Amino acid sequence: MILLPKPPYKQGVKHIPVRPVPGLTLKPPYVGNEEGYEPRPEDDGFVSVSSEEQGVRAAAVLAKKTLQKARELVKPGLTTDELDAKLHEFICSHGAYPSPLAYHGFPKSICTSVNNVIAHGIPDARPLEDGDIVNVDVTVFLHGWHGDTSATFLVGNVDPRGRELVRAAEDALEAGIKACRHGQHFRNIGASIEECIRERYPGMRVNRQFSGHGIGMVFHRPPWILHHDNDEPGRMSQGMCFTIEPCIVDDEDARGWLWPDGWTVSTETGARSAQAEHMVLIREDGIEVLTR
Repeated sequence: MILLPKPPYKQGVKHIPVRPVPGLTLKPPYVGNEEGYEPRPEDDGFVSVSSEEQGVRAAAVLAKKTLQKARELVKPGLTTDELDAKLHEFICSHGAYPSPLAYHGFPKSICTSVNNVIAHGIPDARPLEDGDIVNVDVTVFLHGWHGDTSATFLVGNVDPRGRELVRAAEDALEAGIKACRHGQHFRNIGASIEECIRERYPGMRVNRQFSGHGIGMVFHRPPWILHHDNDEPGRMSQGMCFTIEPCIVDDEDARGWLWPDGWTVSTETGARSAQAEHMVLIREDGIEVLTR
């Protein structure tokens, strides 16, 4: 899950029934508490001791396994609501909470963004069709830590341009990851992603409305990771953990518009979009991609 710079959260989706979570499952502070979104005093944004590394790594591994489960399930005829139900059950069976559920009123446990939806698609009763592409964005909250990852899957027989778009998102993500090192400027991530798309994928563009984010004990927090050319200050430091999650649109105009549900953002032109996401932990001597 990613953020618009100033998310215009709406109340129009709260009527959708919320899936139950076992009562003993540890839930994020924001569940039932509008004050529970900000970092707590003990959270400085760094993963600095072995117990913290163990916690964030376990959450990342479960997120990765959940996404692998999604890959097995996605096929023509499956509704995204059915996918949401199956992944909700999978996450809960591992003692975790699906982080998107009740986050600022979000009504489902995962995000499913089909074809021209850039991000934050709400699972619904529409069956996936042969030739669709669908991004599945998974975040889990396990023992006090969030793990976040996403990928765009091919549904049945996808045309060559659609396959190329999905590959572009994956290549953009890898370009961003390669720019990560202790002491490097955050802006190098966006520059590397934009260069990758500009040189290798003519006609495609990076959407500029969404960012990656710091993650750990809090779902979304600084640093904010821009995926396009930018001049933002700041350098990566040992112990920082954040997501890189570029959205690539198959059009010169990569802007999106917000649906009345307050969450779903689709392209203004109807062009398709694809996204890929990993969690990166900065180390003194390199990096670790926790959701690889």
